[in-house]
Amino acid sequence: MAATAAAVEREADRLTELDSPIGDADHGSNLLRGFTAVTAALESERPDRPGAVLQLAGRTLISTVGGASGPLYGTLLRRAGKELGEAAEVSDEEVRKALYAGVGAVAQLGGAAPGDKTMLDALVPGVAALSTSYRAAGNAAENGALATVPLQARKGRASYLGERSIGHQDPGATSSALLLGALADAAETAGDGEGGA
Repeated sequence: MAATAAAVEREADRLTELDSPIGDADHGSNLLRGFTAVTAALESERPDRPGAVLQLAGRTLISTVGGASGPLYGTLLRRAGKELGEAAEVSDEEVRKALYAGVGAVAQLGGAAPGDKTMLDALVPGVAALSTSYRAAGNAAENGALATVPLQARKGRASYLGERSIGHQDPGATSSALLLGALADAAETAGDGEGGA
């Protein structure tokens, strides 16, 4: 979560820039506010289990981030945290399964699928690549975000623009790629970046 907060802080202006032509021009500022609050909540409550960390982060995002991104990211993290349960330590495979469940919950909540020009265009290939490595997951998510440029949005705020949404990179897919990239960075820092999840 610390690596994600740092990535969001670094890229907030770019996320807002991406959101300007096809959204409300607030994606970066909303996520920055949300992950700043997540950092404060984790420092205050200091949960000691991975599942509890993700659930607290998810609840915090839902309560502090406006628009669709708060509920969607909050659902992703809360569901993943719930999947991890009370375990003090989790395996790479358990992380993969938890994120897979989280992505499924996001798809159900938003009613979207890959190809709709949403965060799922980064999350789905990213989580699928976790079986190779955390870095592969980050790279696949980044490629998924880039692949949203030629798509026409079929869900979310950008879908109101119809064909005018074509030619713009989806900000939600871009921030999702940041999240999986941060996971890869954290895994490498822990000395586990090359293993599969």
